[in-house]
Amino acid sequence: MDLSNLKPAAGSIKTRKRIGRGQGSGRGGTSTKGHKGAQSRTGYSRKIGFEGGQMPLQRRIPKGGFKNINRVEYAAINLDVLQGLADELKVTKIDREVLIGKNLIGKNELYKILGRGEMKSGLEVHADKFSESAKAAIEKAGGSAHVNEK
Repeated sequence: MDLSNLKPAAGSIKTRKRIGRGQGSGRGGTSTKGHKGAQSRTGYSRKIGFEGGQMPLQRRIPKGGFKNINRVEYAAINLDVLQGLADELKVTKIDREVLIGKNLIGKNELYKILGRGEMKSGLEVHADKFSESAKAAIEKAGGSAHVNEK
């Protein structure tokens, strides 16, 4: 075997339809586009979702629910994460800069402290919001919870 006698597998190469090349080709005249109408003209493009005049799917299906434009999203950070940070970094104050440094939140993201896990060390925690259980657990461990000014 050498490179000079390589051939593709039988039936794998098909010749394309050459339309619009005269009557003798069998595909001349209207070039398989039929007679008249938008689809036979140049520049025609069907709208996305067009179903031949039938009511399109995106209009047949009813609308549902609503999006509250005043909703405020908070990134959730639990007490066990804070305790892990305190142990790892040997810090007593956890605020936005510490969390951004550990890629737990984005620089413009609001964050809320939630009560999963337990606090062993008394930390000074600064956050945009606290759950009741998280605030109680932080204060029980001898720490303090401060809400950031907006």
